[in-house]
Order: sequence, then structure tokens, then C-alpha cells
Amino acid sequence: MRVVVAGSSGLIGTGLVAHLRQAGHEVLRLVRRAPAAPDERGWDPPAGRIDAGTFDGVDAVVNLNGVGIGDRPWSGARKQQIRDSRNVPTEVLATAVAEHGVPALLSASGINFYGDTGDREVDESSPAGSGFLAEVCQDWEAATKPAVAGGARVVLLRSGPVLSPSGGVLSRLRPLFTVMLGGRIGSGRQYFPWISLDDEIDAIRFLLEGDRFAGPVNLVGPEQATNAEFTRALAAAVGRPAPFVMPAFALRAVLGQMAEEMILTGPRARPGVLLDGGFRFRHNGIDEALSAAVGS
Repeated sequence: MRVVVAGSSGLIGTGLVAHLRQAGHEVLRLVRRAPAAPDERGWDPPAGRIDAGTFDGVDAVVNLNGVGIGDRPWSGARKQQIRDSRNVPTEVLATAVAEHGVPALLSASGINFYGDTGDREVDESSPAGSGFLAEVCQDWEAATKPAVAGGARVVLLRSGPVLSPSGGVLSRLRPLFTVMLGGRIGSGRQYFPWISLDDEIDAIRFLLEGDRFAGPVNLVGPEQATNAEFTRALAAAVGRPAPFVMPAFALRAVLGQMAEEMILTGPRARPGVLLDGGFRFRHNGIDEALSAAVGS
């Protein structure tokens, strides 16, 4: 296949490009500067501009755009940046997919689409939840509508936090646990919808190559884990105790709404489409996923 990837310089995009090429696919990378390599094509999402010829002979577009949601406080300006960095590029790509007759668009979304579900398990048939992140995900997915209207196969990648040896959520947590400053957060009963980087990349390729898939797909591990279970597994993986408990009120005082939606609550999500579709996970449980990510 000939695949255009937007957001190719991020954690997932970098691994995905290498993986697709190893599998024999041709990959073109969209860059927001003057192209400097034969596989690069320039684009300017706010201006709605993409280099001419970018979509010639292209079989699919993978959209991984969006600034991080947990790397700085949620000021009003930051919230708008979170929205714009997702909605604007997605609508530009979806419109281009429709105009150029590209058969497929795989577009990033988030598992926070479901909001806080407590102990209630949700899958792709479940309705949207409430809160800022749930609204972001709904608008993000709605931005793909031009591609749907144009007849493209559109897959919505509702991804959970990715566990990687470098970058992602572990880049912030692993140093704390290594020096024995890690621990359970709040009650620890809130769910943490994780996925390993290997499975994230494998799943995107699986959905890319499987033309029977369309609509939302939960990219999370098959065995769900609570914060307490995640804490125990990460402590075991780094070989250190995790004696502390971070009170919920302290996180709320420091991070406000971000703490409430990203840390103290979470969806108990099942990867129904992947499991029912025959996808085979490399890492089924949180213990093996964290052991692989930290090299233990």
C-alpha cells in the first residue's frame, strides 16, 4: 500500500512509519516545513494547504495529529490548543481524502471518549461520556465527516495511554518509581486503559490492511487494570516498592480538572472490535506490558 502519515514524528508515528516500511508498504510523511527528503510532503493545516500530488496513488491516510493533553496545565488557551491541534488538521485531511478519492482514513481519537465509567465496562457500541476530554474526542471524530461523506472507509482510533520504553506516560512515572516516590493515586479503584506501544502499532497496521474495519475501534489492552493494579505492576517491573499514596484532594488542588479527568477517573474500556476481529495482542496483561516497556 501507499500510505500518507500525518504526525509521523511523534511516539506512535515514528514507530508506525518504521513498522509499515518493514512490512513492505510505501510511506509518505506530511511535514509542516519545506520537505527535505524524498518521502516528505509539505502541508499547512491552518491554511488548508497540502502539496500538490501528495495523494496521487495513495491507498490510505493515517492521521495522528494533536498536542499532548497531559504535559501542561489546562488553561483556557491550552484547552483551545488541544482542540484546534486535532480538529483543524483532521478536517483538512478528511476533506482531501474525499476530494482525491483516497479509499481509507485512519484517524486518531482517544479512549476518553467514554468519560468516567467507574466499574461499568464499555466497548465501541457505548455512548459518549461527559467532560472536557470526552467533548474533545467527539469533536475530533466529527471532523472526519467529509471523508465519510466522500465514501472513504474511516476508522476512529480511540487509543488509551501508550506504554513505551521511551516517551509517553512512563517517561514521567518511571523516574518516580525508580527512586521509590511512586504510589497509588487516590482510591486506586479508577481504571487505567493502557496499551503497549507494540500493540498500538500492530493494531493500526491490522486495521489499515483489514478493509472490513470501519468506525470506532478501542486501542487498549485486553485485560483492564485499575490504578492500584498498575501501580503494583510498575513497582514490580522497576524492582522498587511503591509505598506512597497521593491523596486525591492534593492532585485536584494542583491540577484541577486535568487531575479529575486524566488521573482520578477513567473508562473501563474493552477492545471489542480488535478481539472480535481476530487481532492477537503481544501483551495481554499489565504486568507483561510494563516488564517489556522497562526492560525487566
